[in-house]
Amino acid sequence: MRLKLKNTPEQVELIKAMGSKNPAIAKEASEAFAAFLGPVVRQVINQAATAANIYSDAPFDEDDSPSYPLDLYYNEGDNFIQVWSQNMAGGLPTSHVEGLQELKIATYRLDSAVSMSKRYARKARLDVVSKAIERMANEIVVKQDRNAWAIILKALAEATTSPAAGTSLKHFLSSVGEGTSAGFSKTFALQDLNEIMERMARLNESYAGGTPAAAYSRGITDLYMSPEKVGDIRAFAYNAVGGSTAGNSVTDLPDTVRTDIFKAAGSQEIYGVNIHQLLEFGNDTSGNGKKYTKLFSTFAGQTQYPDINGSTGTDYRFEMGDGDDLIVGIDNSKGAFVRPVARGGDGETFTAIPDDQFYASRADKMGWYGFLEEGRVCLDARAIVGMNLRAGD
Repeated sequence: MRLKLKNTPEQVELIKAMGSKNPAIAKEASEAFAAFLGPVVRQVINQAATAANIYSDAPFDEDDSPSYPLDLYYNEGDNFIQVWSQNMAGGLPTSHVEGLQELKIATYRLDSAVSMSKRYARKARLDVVSKAIERMANEIVVKQDRNAWAIILKALAEATTSPAAGTSLKHFLSSVGEGTSAGFSKTFALQDLNEIMERMARLNESYAGGTPAAAYSRGITDLYMSPEKVGDIRAFAYNAVGGSTAGNSVTDLPDTVRTDIFKAAGSQEIYGVNIHQLLEFGNDTSGNGKKYTKLFSTFAGQTQYPDINGSTGTDYRFEMGDGDDLIVGIDNSKGAFVRPVARGGDGETFTAIPDDQFYASRADKMGWYGFLEEGRVCLDARAIVGMNLRAGD
């Protein structure tokens, strides 16, 4: 993420004023710059966060206590709903059962502070000031994404739904790569996508055991996966496309489908599902999981997940050390992931203020402190499914 300040006379004059040796002038200029800084950082972090498309914002007035009406999620036959949330930034997400009532949501502050020597301001070094702002925004984005994906992955690892038919279904599946060597995840195949689309449909039966209203659940709208799995989709354009296991026959996609994948670089959409690449998914060459792969492995623990290719009752654990990879499917039409965010009196959700510890003339430094208050919550895990693309055993 790169941010660049415009080199205008007004901008240069304001930056120079922040570096003034007159404390009154420097303070006034810093406050004016901070007022401009808040909306800029807010726009940047909203665009840069990898989970921004998953969560829906639910603004609330600062110093208020945010809540959400669970009766909007009425399609539960047993009149309850399972919610995943966390009580503090970086805390372990927990699940609890709530009745159809007003759910109080815990929020927490995410903040960052940057500082620099005033001499850069006196020289109008807009590039240095821009880098400081980038640093502040990046630190907020990293904290936001870690908390957002913790909720998503915790819900995926634990979620089990019992449709009206009475069968208990896990939201996470295993797809084993038979005949492959341990340490190498299996290739993502169309059968895998088909299986998780079917699982999503079964999870979202109506309370009467039938087909829900179309507006209630469209099925999977977005897939999040590692660069290697996105590469498998690109390969559909030039490789014969077979089943999920080595024993299945190989078939070809129609030329029109291959052409569409080739023109789109194979990474934007397939079967109407948006494809998103995350570097935090996947493994390195030694089979060590990337950041979110490790996080999911911790949440999954010793849980065994059903194998789509095995015989009845065959389950597997998520074993990161053997090169297992994962994909996450989201149904964004349900609005199940909510981000309550505090809104100040000026309507902004990110606040930036001058760091007053540098007001003393002897410091000859300046800085800013920025923060926002938000929470993350999964109100209905039926909006998420996933798959373990297992290495061969």
